[in-house]
Amino acid sequence: MRLENVLALTHAELLNKPFVSNFTDIVFDVKNVKRGDLFMAFDETSIETAILNGAYGIIFSKPTQISDSEIAWIKVQSLEDALKRLLRFKLLDKNIKVYETNEIVLKLALQVVTESNFMAISGDILDIAKQLWNIEDSSYILFCPSLSDRDIFTKTIELSDTTYKNINIIEQTLFETSFIYNDVFYERQLISPFFIPYLEILLQLFKNIKVSYRLRKFTPIGHFEAVFTNKKFEIKEFGTSDKVLIFEKNTTLMESQINFLQSEATWAKIVYVVPSSQKNVIQKIENKDTLIIYKSINEILNLLKKSTFHFALVLGVDKSILSAPLAIESNISLFDFK
Repeated sequence: MRLENVLALTHAELLNKPFVSNFTDIVFDVKNVKRGDLFMAFDETSIETAILNGAYGIIFSKPTQISDSEIAWIKVQSLEDALKRLLRFKLLDKNIKVYETNEIVLKLALQVVTESNFMAISGDILDIAKQLWNIEDSSYILFCPSLSDRDIFTKTIELSDTTYKNINIIEQTLFETSFIYNDVFYERQLISPFFIPYLEILLQLFKNIKVSYRLRKFTPIGHFEAVFTNKKFEIKEFGTSDKVLIFEKNTTLMESQINFLQSEATWAKIVYVVPSSQKNVIQKIENKDTLIIYKSINEILNLLKKSTFHFALVLGVDKSILSAPLAIESNISLFDFK
């Protein structure tokens, strides 16, 4: 890329009059710098190493001493913003399609093995740039606007939340599902039936864009996450106790998860632990005896100790309020898609 294009795209200031006018590539990791590259100094302590490795230019935002006047010293207000602009420009040359979806579909996609021309991405701009900088032509990208900046892309396609009902559930508990999809039986998958409509959205996308995939063992995605405990709220292995805390930090999912539990666990004693700020959710819970309202996170466990329940949907926080990591049963049979 030409120096003048870098300056125009990033709204940068060139602090010297270098001998170089063109760069072979733009690099973020000093270990990958080669002769002719432009180094983005997210780690300013690596600048001298980048120069020794042959960098023809340095983009930086913090005060920096010019140590080699022959290369380009480019100052920007924000490295993150500069990288976003450069990445967006680079992607214009690629024949890619970008799909945006909700957080759950994206997190499920991150657990799926696919062909190299499909990428589910998440993270800050530096993480995403590392994933996409050398993306293949004619690739597909899936991202979530609440997890990554939509402005990285010039054009996106929003996935529909349509319920496809192509997955035939054979047996289920609140946290495991056995189902048939495309005439293949998947026994005791460690995925709640709550997530099946989201999984169908993802599988429908793969079908539409003709991308081959394989599901690996499902792991918790940080939503509707079940933690089996005893009366002292000590964490037990999956399925080994009759007291379960279900954590959901994303307040936008509260209502749908309450509805799911009320529909699928009619036999159980359920309590809903809701932050006092969520007045709309509080009003929609008809049986106030099942409602526990907290003002501070520190109150939650003490309030639960005073309540009798099988399942407690704890909203607005994650499982970090407990003192130990979740132990997952290791002998559950999980099958991959063929």
